[in-house]
Order: sequence, then C-alpha cells, then structure tokens
Amino acid sequence: QVQLVESGGGLVQAGGSLTLSCGASGRTFSSYGVGWFRQAPGKDREFVAAIRWTGDITYYADSVKGRFTISRDNAKNTVFLQMNGLKPEDTAVYYCAASSSIQRLRLGGVDYWGQGTQVTVSS
Repeated sequence: QVQLVESGGGLVQAGGSLTLSCGASGRTFSSYGVGWFRQAPGKDREFVAAIRWTGDITYYADSVKGRFTISRDNAKNTVFLQMNGLKPEDTAVYYCAASSSIQRLRLGGVDYWGQGTQVTVSS
C-alpha cells in the first residue's frame, strides 16, 4: 500500500510560481509512475504531469508544457511539481497520484490518490 501526501498549494498572482510536493510512504517500486491531476470547480479531473520512479520518462498535459516541470527525489520518495507562469485557469485542487506504471497513470489508471492541495491564481 502507498500513501500520498501533497503540500505546497496556496494563493499566487498570475505570472507567479509555486512548487507542489508529494511525499510517498509505504512500498514503492521502480516501475511506478507518480504524478499530478487537477480539478477545477465544476470540471472533470484532468491529467497534468507524470514521472517514472526510475529513468527520465515524463509526460505533460499540453496545457502546462513549457510552464510546469515534474521532478523527483527518490531517496526521499518525493515528487515535485514546479509551476511557473501561472494563469488563472490553473486554479484547481491538485492531486498527487500513483499507479503501477506510468502508462496506466497517464491514461487515468490511478491506484492511489493524495488528499489534494488548493492552488489559486489571481488575475
């Protein structure tokens, strides 16, 4: 079993930056994919970014490419999402998620969810 706890959300002005962290506990495997989804009020939860525990495979939603960067610290079982050039449309609850493979995660096959952290971008 894997537990995920995300943090780092907050209020930021448009154009600003914010970094989210996701700490994982419990058994993790090299093949696991970990990443981020987000959900704005009244909208579907959408995929944002994912990274494999080993290797340098990453995926990003088109809407965040060039602005968001996902990274990891394997020794600390922590995944980060650096968000630059934030826009009001980035406002959402951001959820850390994990799956037995990055491909499953990318396609929405989530095995574990974090509790979510609110990101609000003001205009």
